[in-house]
Amino acid sequence: MAENGDMTAHSGTYEGFIGLMKWGSVATAVVVAIVIALLAS
Repeated sequence: MAENGDMTAHSGTYEGFIGLMKWGSVATAVVVAIVIALLAS
């Protein structure tokens, strides 16, 4: 388990990772929608 002094650093890393995953998922969904629209036309 992380020591108390490291929890701030771990929390910051976790927040950054969650933000990256959130925006990465949104970007992937947009790209998939564009590819499907191009293939359907």
